[in-house]
Amino acid sequence: MEQRQYIGNGEMDSPLSYALNRGDQGIHQLVERAIRHGDAMLAFQPIVVAKRPDTVAFYEGLIRILDADGNILPAGQFMHVAETREIGRIIDCLALEMGLQALYEEPALRLSVNMSARSIGYPRWTEVLNKGLAMDKTIGERLILEITESSAMIMPELVTVFMANTHRRGVCFALDDFGAGYTAFRHLKDFYFDIVKIDGQFIRNIHEDANNQVLAAALASIGQQFDMLTVAEAVEQPEEAACLQSLGFDCLQGYYFGMPTTNPVWKSEREKQVAS
Repeated sequence: MEQRQYIGNGEMDSPLSYALNRGDQGIHQLVERAIRHGDAMLAFQPIVVAKRPDTVAFYEGLIRILDADGNILPAGQFMHVAETREIGRIIDCLALEMGLQALYEEPALRLSVNMSARSIGYPRWTEVLNKGLAMDKTIGERLILEITESSAMIMPELVTVFMANTHRRGVCFALDDFGAGYTAFRHLKDFYFDIVKIDGQFIRNIHEDANNQVLAAALASIGQQFDMLTVAEAVEQPEEAACLQSLGFDCLQGYYFGMPTTNPVWKSEREKQVAS
């Protein structure tokens, strides 16, 4: 059954609207209820090759929480509340578990899953990772763990050790929201990131903003210097895409190329095969 998405349309009687209007406490209670009832899912968004936008390089798995009426709560609505609490670690576990299952079910899939550096060493998260990687020997090389700048800089020494150990198992790492203002460059050279995703604040309307063109090109150049695949986030217009292609980005991500969906192409095709 298709779930309704919350779009701020005044559904004041829904559990989601009630939680949002109550602020952090209401959202926290809503997320806790969803976790208890298993009301979570991944939405998949494509990241395309810049020079061949009809080719998907990989997907990002974005966690979604459902309220009691089936309204979808995107991560941006609740992660600021959950990030520093144990519930944030549980959300990371759920996202990783669902991502690993998707990789197991679809052998051609390459997928990035978001995590917080705070989940490193969290026993349940580590258990989920180990169990998932053991399901299929190809899963490790198709899994990308995505860490935001702010999260990585909380405990850079721990992150670098974790990345080095996990790299040996074939897993890649993406630095999310690069340029948001947190990374100390003395640490950047010590990290083991394979992919760098330039923050959307530098991408929106970039074709009309000469300053952002210079900044985005500089950030991409830093990533390329460290042999990272460069991804531009939040691409929503064809003019932005064309500008980013000319600046030499490797990959592009945003609504212009595809909205996050809980029913991606491979799931639709599998359902058709079952139905026939």
